[in-house]
Amino acid sequence: MKRAADPKSVAMSRSSFFDPSPQEAALGRKILAGAATGIGSFIAAQGGEPEKIFEITGLDSSAINDTRASLDLATYVTMLENAARETGQDNFGLLYGRGYRPEMLGLIGEIILAAPTLGSALEHLALWFPWHQQATETRFVPWGDRWLLSYRILDGSVIDRRQDAELTMGMFVNILRTCLGARWTPDIVLFEHPRPAYWKQHETIFDAEIHWSQQQNAIIFKNAKLAASMPQADRTALALRTQELLRLTGSIGAPRFINRVKGEIRQLLATNRIGVEDLSEAIGMHRWTLQRRLAEEGTSFSALLEETRRGLARSYIAQRQLPLTEIAYMLGYSENSAFTRAFNKWYGASPRRVRLHLVGSSGHAPQMTFVAS
Repeated sequence: MKRAADPKSVAMSRSSFFDPSPQEAALGRKILAGAATGIGSFIAAQGGEPEKIFEITGLDSSAINDTRASLDLATYVTMLENAARETGQDNFGLLYGRGYRPEMLGLIGEIILAAPTLGSALEHLALWFPWHQQATETRFVPWGDRWLLSYRILDGSVIDRRQDAELTMGMFVNILRTCLGARWTPDIVLFEHPRPAYWKQHETIFDAEIHWSQQQNAIIFKNAKLAASMPQADRTALALRTQELLRLTGSIGAPRFINRVKGEIRQLLATNRIGVEDLSEAIGMHRWTLQRRLAEEGTSFSALLEETRRGLARSYIAQRQLPLTEIAYMLGYSENSAFTRAFNKWYGASPRRVRLHLVGSSGHAPQMTFVAS
């Protein structure tokens, strides 16, 4: 299959994420508000107060109704996390994504639906999604005898992002269902976050094998009739919408160098291979160049590794279903005692004591809200 547009003319190379132009650096990490279509009514249906959640997140609610408006990516992701906490619906993103159709997405949805075939629609999704949602990596590639459609946020400063990932995987599945029917299911679903408390619902909704704590979020499926025609195929509309997206967002954006490095560290933690050589290879930058760049930013690999581990530990420790030994492993510690020592250094108390404080005698974690970084 050929792409409708030459990716060299519209997409940045992997290494260019680390040296964005001044214009790209200024754009940073925006997402078009089509990603929040219907969010207010869905929050209300889960028993929450939309305006309260928007206010505590620092989100301009007026922008949500304009699918072409831009939101800060971290603010959007934090809003989903706050919605889950405020409504008490732990699987908020999963349920929101189950009903999220391509036509709700605004421009990127219009591009997908206008593609001539399913294969073309998925290629356009992989190519153009980082323009719809900046500082993001999306791939559609062969995976053995199957296909892999993957997604991850490149900005490592966005720590809590489970709800966004589950929403996005649901939306990806619904793209294929638009062409293949409502009963289509993937073979495997991958999530970068650890297994949540109510994970059985994920298996029911996706009807697929699910793996947690992976390097990326993805759906994996057999050849799904990629040559099948899309029901709303329109080559003229496809060309117009892609050009509109180009003009509207201007680039695929880029997180700050430090935040991108932390994003790569987070991904490497899932492989249990976390050294400066592993990081330099993942980035595509010579070890000495990487260390020089970090020094110029007033930091180091070891400092960013510790900062990333600390942020993830704070998130994981509040998830009561995760054993402390599993948290230690996910953070790249070979022994639980090493994790305990690091945690004591960060928070002045043991992981067990902090968890008891967070969860309390009720056995449930308290509702917490955050403001986007």
